[in-house]
Amino acid sequence: MTLLIDILAKKTNISKNNIESILKLLEEGSTIPFIARYRKEMTGGASDEQLRDFETIYAYSKKLLERKEEIRRLIQERGVLSAELSTLINAAQTFQVLEDIYRPFKEKKNTRAASAIAAGLQPLANILQSGRLELAEFKKKAQEFVKGSIKTVDEAMQGAKDIVAEAYSDDPREREHWRKQLLDYSSFEIKGTKTLKEEGLFVKLAGKAERISSIPSHRYLALMRGVSEKELSVKISHDMERVESSIKQFRLPRNANGSKEILREAYLDGFKRLLFPSLEREIHSTIKERSDIQAITTFGKNLTQLLNTPPVTKRVILGADPAYRTGCKLAVVDEHGTYLAHAVIYPTPPVSDYAASAKVIKELAKKYNITGVAIGNGTGSRETQEFFARVNHEEGLNLSYTVVSEAGASVYSASKIAQEEYPNLDVTIRGAISIAQRLRDPMAALVKIDPKSLGIGQYQHDVDQKLLEKQLGSVTEDLVNRIGVDVNSASVSLLSYVAGVGVKVAHAIVEYREKSGSFKSKQELLKVKGLGAKAYEQCAGFFRIREGKSILDNTGVHPESYDVAQKLLKQYNIWSITKEQIGTMAQEFGMGEITLSDIIAELKKPGFDPRETLPPIIFRSDLTDIKELREGSIVSGVVRNIADFGAFVDIGLKNDGLIHISQMSEKRIAHPLEVLSVNQQLRHIRVVEVDQQKGKVSLSLRDV
Repeated sequence: MTLLIDILAKKTNISKNNIESILKLLEEGSTIPFIARYRKEMTGGASDEQLRDFETIYAYSKKLLERKEEIRRLIQERGVLSAELSTLINAAQTFQVLEDIYRPFKEKKNTRAASAIAAGLQPLANILQSGRLELAEFKKKAQEFVKGSIKTVDEAMQGAKDIVAEAYSDDPREREHWRKQLLDYSSFEIKGTKTLKEEGLFVKLAGKAERISSIPSHRYLALMRGVSEKELSVKISHDMERVESSIKQFRLPRNANGSKEILREAYLDGFKRLLFPSLEREIHSTIKERSDIQAITTFGKNLTQLLNTPPVTKRVILGADPAYRTGCKLAVVDEHGTYLAHAVIYPTPPVSDYAASAKVIKELAKKYNITGVAIGNGTGSRETQEFFARVNHEEGLNLSYTVVSEAGASVYSASKIAQEEYPNLDVTIRGAISIAQRLRDPMAALVKIDPKSLGIGQYQHDVDQKLLEKQLGSVTEDLVNRIGVDVNSASVSLLSYVAGVGVKVAHAIVEYREKSGSFKSKQELLKVKGLGAKAYEQCAGFFRIREGKSILDNTGVHPESYDVAQKLLKQYNIWSITKEQIGTMAQEFGMGEITLSDIIAELKKPGFDPRETLPPIIFRSDLTDIKELREGSIVSGVVRNIADFGAFVDIGLKNDGLIHISQMSEKRIAHPLEVLSVNQQLRHIRVVEVDQQKGKVSLSLRDV
């Protein structure tokens, strides 16, 4: 454990004492959100993101140490574990380096070299590798090995070459050298007829070459999709002149005699037949892993921003799920997100019944005092926006609307969750409810849907699915706990993300709530079946009770600190406490300064939702017409999705406009997430190109 802690201290820049505390907390079953929020003194104030990274590094380092011990044992059993080899094993920082060290000692049963060794040709291979003999002398020496399965001198010489070739390909130094050479200087050579569509960007790939060292992750994933679809082939180029020069300079003995040519052939064969194909597979695996991590990280950040979108409060919202033939489904939800009513109208082709549709809208608006409309961005969205703009103008209504991504609405509407929530409603109406609720409270609505269905990822089906699922789960859990959850109104889906809860206990909370009424205090959670002391410790601080017995229950103060919080309220004016006082007060209350500061901050803002500080959602009452746009036009919009190469912005058109990464800043940036976020409101966007025929608009944030 001491060695592991030393490794973690070097890799994470977290002190050894804090590492020991973090590991102890994890072993005790504490969750990352709980540790990050309520054990800051023990972690040095590490954030949930830092703790997630720590957890990943810890798992990797632990497995690496275990593999080192396994390899050391296997080599020891063969009786060839030297002090030098043991030092190399100890120094290995990655599985790649470690496996390179072990590679020459693996048993190989079905290789040409293994057959040659079994036939007794290792001594001849050693002679060949020394380069001491003239060609005639070497052939004469090879004659001595013509026996058993070896029938001719040529077979003996070939067997010796095979042994040398395999030893060369297994040499850790050669593998590391050529791995670095290929990664730094080689390219992916692309053949095929596929034209790659990168979300509006068209890239012709036939005959192209992409430098391995600089290929963007999204481009590599796209290439591999083309390979899997058998429309492309991708190979790594390599400079054989460089290979031959290296072998001549570093591998062939300087004073080698006539057998030098045979030795050179053996080394070249080792590179071409064994080493290069092995490294090619390895490099693809490395770039794929790197691309997966980049894509998953982008997906995770997009999800964080999407779930962190501010809720629309104090509005009765009409959700509109547009369609043509089957009509536009409507659902009304109140200011708490509770479903009130539904209807279907046909304002778009082929029916285009404006009068009847307008009548339904007027009646719903009057009956329920609707003050906002959420329109899905799918089929018929543009025409539905035109309808509401016309209704506002001709009927004297003031139904401001905004476009909401309906990605995942159909997935939700047919899900078991939706069936349980709205058992007597048609799936199409459930979809409209989802659209309204994701405007009312995005986090509460969207946690009911698999994040992969939310339309914010990039090549999400091409990446490591287990890694993707873990990352998105962690992102959602951290954000839900950071914001806090109303235990008396949250759905099972939202409750299940609270630290220490899970799906089973979430169901139990809802069942208790339905049977016994609203929770009056956090302490009452201990009456929930299956929610024991440990789970209560983990979850209690993240729950909110809006109208509970104590104001503390509507804050992020953990119940374990209620006594201190109550003393603070009685003995101090919390608004006048200075930083200088906190040190003395922390000693008085017997707690850390960071925790005390957090308690004071929570007492100042009971019921606070951090999303409320973000810019509000933009509503419209009219439309942007692509025919009115010209190069240089200035528009406003909302960022709907972010990819590695750009961002897609809703500016009120049928299709989102694209801001390419090169048009985001006067300064060079590495990724769009450096300057933009999902659902960010942009007030001043310049149009740089309009393609009316294709309905595409290119945008820029740069000054002219």
